[in-house]
This record gives sequence, structure tokens and C-alpha cells, in this order.
Amino acid sequence: MGGDDIIEVRGLEHVFDGFTAVRGISFTVRKGEIFSFLGPNGAGKSTTINILITLLPLQKGTVRVAGHDVAQEPGRVRESIGIVFQEDVLDRDLTVWETMEFHGRLYSIPRDERRRRIDDLLRVVELDPKRNERTKNLSGGMKRRLQIARGLMTRPKVLFLDEPTQGLDPQTRMRMWEYIRQVNKTGTTIFLTTHYMEEADMLSDRISIIDDGRIIVSGTPDALKNTLGEDVVYLETEDDGKARETLRGVEEVRSIKESPRGLSITISTDGSHCLPRIVERVRGAGIGISSVNLKKPTMDDVFVHYTGRELRDTTG
Repeated sequence: MGGDDIIEVRGLEHVFDGFTAVRGISFTVRKGEIFSFLGPNGAGKSTTINILITLLPLQKGTVRVAGHDVAQEPGRVRESIGIVFQEDVLDRDLTVWETMEFHGRLYSIPRDERRRRIDDLLRVVELDPKRNERTKNLSGGMKRRLQIARGLMTRPKVLFLDEPTQGLDPQTRMRMWEYIRQVNKTGTTIFLTTHYMEEADMLSDRISIIDDGRIIVSGTPDALKNTLGEDVVYLETEDDGKARETLRGVEEVRSIKESPRGLSITISTDGSHCLPRIVERVRGAGIGISSVNLKKPTMDDVFVHYTGRELRDTTG
């Protein structure tokens, strides 16, 4: 385990009833970073997180969290982490304050320290005015914020957030990102699973894209987008196969792949200069073009580039 790695996963495999959910993945998370595990539902994200937080037994591979082996020292791992699940797991009849108090007692945090932490955390997630409100009366965003505050009660070294903004409206989602950044600034490492491209892009120091139980590519958001080049052109034609052949040998073209949006063409220079030449070449070969879309690469494009499909097609 590298000195700066707070999570180390090597050769992790997991099988449910003959179905292989995780296929021998390896990755590390560095101390103090926001790390995103990005991929469609059913890709193996939740299985992996459940092994990391000791909810599922380790079948094959090695996993260390905060210096502890999940198979040998599950108790020590649990003492080092905080968890926020995508499902609402709050007791509906407890108030906001009681939820925090109960959690602090559960972890035997001394009374004065507990009260101090509750006050601090409710301020951080802006729930202080709601401290005597029953959780069943809170909005979705407030419930998620309360779960984050509760997850931070134990001062965890790593906070696991499983799809933290699923089902929230865009405005609330952006507020949640702000809270996550604030928590990270205090030194807590964040491990995030998400199928929202923009979320991973905006928040993460590093991202691993997982699909079908395998990690396809890892890197910083910028590095991943830069692997595609300066620009991406999506070209829908009458005959994509023939158009692809026609465009081989245009020097600025880095790669041409079939995608749900037609041909996905990555370009090494400013696309607006060579786009006319691409269009001319395809038309010159007698192939009709139905749509052209030139854009700067996003994480969406990275996913399409590496998997040949859209994340949206896969999330259901």
C-alpha cells in the first residue's frame, strides 16, 4: 500500500449465484482526495462499496481501508469510515437532533464531545433550524444532508457516499456538491459512487469508470477528457461504415468509433478547422449526412469512447 493510499483494492472478484458482479478489479484511493467510481447501475459499483465497508464478505482479492484488511479486521475498518447510502435509512419518528444523538451514543462518543459535534455538523449542513423537526417531514435534500452529518459524527477517515444525489433536483444536487467539497476540505477522503457524469466531473480528483464488473479506465477528469483530443465530432450518415473508411487518413482524426450518436470522431486540433474537410470528404464519397455535432469532450463522451455506448442507455 503506497504511503498516500488510504484504500487499496487488488484483484477483487465477487460472484452472486453464478453471476460475476465484479471481475478482478484493482484500484487505489489517495488520502484526502475525492474519488469517484463512475458507471451504470449494475456495473458492480454497489457490490464493491459493500465489500469495502464490510457489508459483504470478501470472496477473492485483497482490500485494505485506512490501513486495515477488510477480511482480517472488519471492526477496525468500520471504526475508520462513515457511510451515506442512496436509500433513506433514517428513523422517520426521530427528530434531526435525536438522529444525531442516537448515532453518537451508538458509537460511545462522550456526552460533551457528542453535543459539540452535533452542533457543529448541523451548522455545516445547514440543518440547525430544523433540529427539532421529525425526519419524516424533511425534503429529500435535507434527509441526504442529515445522513451526511450523521456519517461524519465519528470523524471518519473515509466517507463513502453511494449515489448521494440520486433523485434530487438539479439545484439541490449542486448544493450537495458544495457540502461534499466542504467535508473534503476538512481532510476527509471521499469515496463516491455515481452514474451522473457531470457529478463525477465536477467533484472528483480522480475517477475510475466501471462497466460490467471491470474498470475500463482511470484518471483525473481532465486527463480522461484529454485522451479524446481537443474536440469530438458526432456524425450521422447514411452509411457509417463507408464514411469511416473514407475518413481514415485525415491527419487530425485520432479515432473513429461507432456510437449510439453515429460516428464518434476524436480530433487532435481545433475541430472547427478540420470539420469542413471531414464533411466535404464524406459528401464527396456520395454519402449523405443527416447530422453533425462538434463539441468539447465531456465525461459522457469519455464513457461512449471507451464502452461504445451511452451511460444513459444503461441506467434504466
